[in-house]
Amino acid sequence: MNNPIEITVHFRTTGHLRANEILDELHTFSKVLAVVSLKLTGWLLKGKSKKEAFLYDVFDANGPTSAAAAVLTEKLKNDIDPRIVSMWNGHDDDGDGAAIKYIGRLPPEACLMTLNMESEAFTGDWKAAAELVTKAVLLWHASVVTVETSGYFDHRVFKDRPGVGWMLYLPKVLTVQQVPEARALIPVLGSDKKQVGTIIVSITDAPFSDQNPEHVKIANAIEVRLVDQDLLPRYADS
Repeated sequence: MNNPIEITVHFRTTGHLRANEILDELHTFSKVLAVVSLKLTGWLLKGKSKKEAFLYDVFDANGPTSAAAAVLTEKLKNDIDPRIVSMWNGHDDDGDGAAIKYIGRLPPEACLMTLNMESEAFTGDWKAAAELVTKAVLLWHASVVTVETSGYFDHRVFKDRPGVGWMLYLPKVLTVQQVPEARALIPVLGSDKKQVGTIIVSITDAPFSDQNPEHVKIANAIEVRLVDQDLLPRYADS
């Protein structure tokens, strides 16, 4: 089985990080996840114990539940920076587990939304994965989005910069001439239909695997190419 897949969104908030604002954002994202995989549904608030972690559904057909909103409002009332919301899909013994962690920080600090999934919970279709990245970019006005396996971290060329892994979104218009090693370059269009960035895809004929040396080689080559052109930001600058 492949290592778990991680999608990480880097962004800066324009809100006040209230519990209802965070839940509304995550609810919008959860609807996109449900289209990608039925296993990415049924989100529950994480608790201090396994019993507590099954108590509160985060969303229902109408949006965030009143119970989840009340619990999070109480939990976050004394948390200023960061404000953390964690949820999971209730699967922990069948290889379909998934968890979301939202780390909200006030400007100018960057926020993070991380989706961690067992490979069986996600899709092997790179186009569906890229569409999910597009929706995340537009929802959070992301500065960087990465899609990679958990084991790829140790294979990155530059430890102070995002890795390419399976996919990397950058808020730049990129061309084949700039990144010839990429298997696909997907333009991301804003609401005005102008391109706001590009998703770089390293592998299109199979799900990315850090256990496949050829996959790692291609991702590394893209990272080097980007840095040579000063196109891959450091974490501190993203």
